[in-house]
Amino acid sequence: MRQVYVALGPLLFHGETRRERFLSRRHQPTQPIMSENVRNYTSERPHSREQETESSEDESLQCPECGGNLVNDSERGETLCRDCGLVVEEDEIDRGPEWRAFDAKEKDEKSRVGAPTTNMMHDKDAYGKQLSSRQREKMQRLRTWNERFRTRDSKERNLKQALGEIDRMASALGLPENVRETASVIYRRALDEDLLPGRSIEGVSTSSLYAAARQAGTPRSLDEIANVSRVEKDEIARTYRYIVRELNLEIQPADPESYVPRFASDLQLSEESERRARQLLSTAKEQGVHSGKSPVGLAAAAVYAASLLTNEKVTQSEVSEVANISEVTIRNRYHELLEAEEKVQMP
Repeated sequence: MRQVYVALGPLLFHGETRRERFLSRRHQPTQPIMSENVRNYTSERPHSREQETESSEDESLQCPECGGNLVNDSERGETLCRDCGLVVEEDEIDRGPEWRAFDAKEKDEKSRVGAPTTNMMHDKDAYGKQLSSRQREKMQRLRTWNERFRTRDSKERNLKQALGEIDRMASALGLPENVRETASVIYRRALDEDLLPGRSIEGVSTSSLYAAARQAGTPRSLDEIANVSRVEKDEIARTYRYIVRELNLEIQPADPESYVPRFASDLQLSEESERRARQLLSTAKEQGVHSGKSPVGLAAAAVYAASLLTNEKVTQSEVSEVANISEVTIRNRYHELLEAEEKVQMP
């Protein structure tokens, strides 16, 4: 005799009586009996750790009543058995969106989340929003024809290369997002003021990043900037002075104390050493020792002196490698800091 299969949604049952059994379980209040069966099943688990892990995996994939396979009914938010129809879990949480979209355009229109506006992207519309997928495809076709006829705007090409260079150097130096945004704004201002003729894109973008880092209070030395840049140190310094003068940027002199946390972190020093280094630099400022001295050298010498005063042995070569300055500079600044400290302590 040929058997009859009846399909119910995602389930397939054998025979008409099985379908009626499934429907009766769906509409009758049998939850206490089901929960008691689940408790009886879970109370008989083995005590060993390996067997307990295996049984928990089997339990999550098999029906606790008949041992059949479990399936998820996403429309009703339930997990039920494919064979006997037992509802193991119900009222599951749907963590997806409450709307549906059938193409990229509809998804962009209904989505209420996304990245914030930024000055680091050149591929934006007039409102500062990122282009949709359909618009990007259209822009790509237009861009292709633009390249073919060599009529693409040189300003856009310049901006794309410079912003990519700023992002690359900022990532190599470990600078935060706000510094990258500020550097992008400075470069855009330089481009609008027509300050780039006669200067390389890499030089202006590096100088913009150097100025932005000093404005944000997270300065990097010229040597550190030059190590990740594609231009020489002299060109960076020359272009930096030119941009600051032409754009009237208000940049305070670099504070040696702003370098101390980074040096102390790289050398794995304690908070006591970092605090002692700040005290040495504060005393040096009161005595006027910092005038005309490199802030990086003063910070490195203060960290070295503080490590010795707190019995945390750090060699001059290790400090020199972290601060990217010579050991001679560290020794000279070290003696100057200790002399200033002795003058303050003298009655």
